[in-house]
Amino acid sequence: MFIDNVTIHIKAGDGGNGCVAFHREKYVAEGGPSGGDGGNGGNIVFKIDEGTNTLLDFRYRRKFVAQNGGDGMPEKFHGKTADDLVIMVPPGTVIKDAETGKVIKDMSNCEPFVCLKGGRGGWGNRHFATPTRQIPRFAKPGIKGEEKDVILELKMLADVGLVGFPNVGKSSLLSVISSARPKIANYHFTTIQPQLGVVSTGEGKGFVCADIPGLIEGAADGLGLGHDFLRHVDRCRLLVHVVDVSGAEGRDPVDDIKKINSELERYSPELASRPQIFAANKTDALGADPEEIHELCDERLEALEDYVKNELHSELFYISAVTKKGVDALVRRVAELLAELPPMTIYEPEQPESEPVYDDGNDHEITIRNVNGEYEVEGEWLLNLINSVNFDDHESVNYFQRILRSSGVVDALVEKGCTDGDTVRIYDIEFEFIK
Repeated sequence: MFIDNVTIHIKAGDGGNGCVAFHREKYVAEGGPSGGDGGNGGNIVFKIDEGTNTLLDFRYRRKFVAQNGGDGMPEKFHGKTADDLVIMVPPGTVIKDAETGKVIKDMSNCEPFVCLKGGRGGWGNRHFATPTRQIPRFAKPGIKGEEKDVILELKMLADVGLVGFPNVGKSSLLSVISSARPKIANYHFTTIQPQLGVVSTGEGKGFVCADIPGLIEGAADGLGLGHDFLRHVDRCRLLVHVVDVSGAEGRDPVDDIKKINSELERYSPELASRPQIFAANKTDALGADPEEIHELCDERLEALEDYVKNELHSELFYISAVTKKGVDALVRRVAELLAELPPMTIYEPEQPESEPVYDDGNDHEITIRNVNGEYEVEGEWLLNLINSVNFDDHESVNYFQRILRSSGVVDALVEKGCTDGDTVRIYDIEFEFIK
């Protein structure tokens, strides 16, 4: 089964919590705070797997969660930093944000990519000791790791795309010019998934060719198989348009070319503007070798040549994939054109790489609502603050109050009309407001 578009949920690991501990040792008076820091959470990393060409591994597994960092321990022992979660994807996979549709990273000939960074571990209580606060009974919790839904879209890395109606001989041509062995039969939609083949042109050189199945009239609207696989010609630098000139199915080559090009134009005008050359296949069924085709004086062939050369200003090659006649000339010309064309398209990121959000004392966004005379305050950073406070300890509560004032929460409450004696609720914490 061929799968080339999936949506998955990914989450980086949470940072470990800082530890509240005090040094205890015989003959050591007032050992002081010794809580260790939490470890960092694991990152979500994408890496190219050269041996695959489908996203089949993601058919049944759609959620990937990295490990959390270890909590800090007494005696200043640091919590364990979690291992990264590595997700293997085929070369050519484009990672997109599911919410915005923007490209995050194109996994084409690149190093492993850190998509989400794990949360930072929280500080142990030893960091909060001061000359006036010598027994801090609180520590910082770890920062939560980021999470999001992403789309994995496979766009095959092929230099050349074979396009054309079903049963015109694209698979046969690919099997002749490369070592690929696609299924070949005399009925439409024999090929139901894109096939890749490496074409050697001698002296260690060559190019990658893709057989794109299922292009018919209406493919851009989802008819046939073309709607699903048109994305695989997005990267192709050159299109080889294969047409059937045998007349066995009563088709008109010129009409076929117009219909396929119309579908390419509707799918992507940029794709339709790619260079094309044309391969008139199945000349063996006409009883003539490709080099003798002009002796037939066939009106359909004359119309085809006139349309390709005079209207499309392109090149036409007569071939027979069955007898291999004319194929070598086609391959040589494809290699020559590729040498002149720009390199393969690599999609640039459309949004900045993800950065972890840490509680650094800035950008403390909050939401305040007046519910029946009680003020409810919410903000993600406040959850981290509450988790770090020991409300049974006087110094820890004072620390909590100072943070509320320095971060502007108290001023924001006053602006909303909160006065002395009003009830303020911050998640599970409820207290009486005193300015």
